[in-house]
Amino acid sequence: MKALQFTLPVTYDKSVIVQEEQLPHFYPYLHRHNEAQLTWIQEGEGTLVAGTSMHSFSAGDIFLLGANQPHLFKSNPEYFSTDSSKQVRSMMVFFNPHGKLSSLFELPEMQVLRSFIQQYSGGFKLPAKYVKTMSQKIQDVQQTQGFNRFMQFFQLLKSLYTINGKLVPLSITPVENVSESEGIRISTIYNYIMQHYDTMITLEDVAAEAHMTPQAFCRYFKKHTGHTFVTFLNGMRINEACKKLTAGKCESISAVAYTSGFNSITNFNRVFKSVIGNSPREYLESYRSNF
Repeated sequence: MKALQFTLPVTYDKSVIVQEEQLPHFYPYLHRHNEAQLTWIQEGEGTLVAGTSMHSFSAGDIFLLGANQPHLFKSNPEYFSTDSSKQVRSMMVFFNPHGKLSSLFELPEMQVLRSFIQQYSGGFKLPAKYVKTMSQKIQDVQQTQGFNRFMQFFQLLKSLYTINGKLVPLSITPVENVSESEGIRISTIYNYIMQHYDTMITLEDVAAEAHMTPQAFCRYFKKHTGHTFVTFLNGMRINEACKKLTAGKCESISAVAYTSGFNSITNFNRVFKSVIGNSPREYLESYRSNF
């Protein structure tokens, strides 16, 4: 199991790093790093875990993840199939506002951008209407080097700042500074839940994975995530159910319920409405009416 703290393989002569990925699936472990990360998903779909929040992602999405914010782009299960021809592609811009760039962000003229980055330390998702413009600006950063890259990067930040009020926050939970050993344990718990959400997973199962008693695990999980285990598990299952509903991957709503880990359609409908605000059928009808 990988530790939560993750060190980027970067060179010391750059303060803004652009990384491109083309892989069978995204890195499958919850992790964090000192750098903030602006990610443009060019190909692939799945679930983004940002802090203690979950969001679906697909091609065209752009996300900012704050410095030291625990995160995971969890590719859908079909990406891990041995005979899968699927792949993911992304372009990421990394920068550390508290590292080499810190003295620059402390300048009086940079106060608005410094406040903007602090405001979204929990990350954000870019509204779809701005993706075309911002993806081009990310490419502008990628295609330049040296001083020109530096200037293109700040143009990118300035453009993001101008649409500040329309950005969608990913998580409002403060980033918690945890030790490496705590990071390993939290990562183990998250990954176990995400790999077994569609089975009859129990509190005892997850507690055993974390080498804790069920009572101690409940206290620990609530402290570090702000959620109870059942609330988090249900959120994961409903997030997956929404993707299946809108993708038309199941023959019926009841099939979605059972393949998402629920053993009762009644319970599924109740939990779905408590999380989403609408019944599964209403959610699906609303989605279809927008296309």
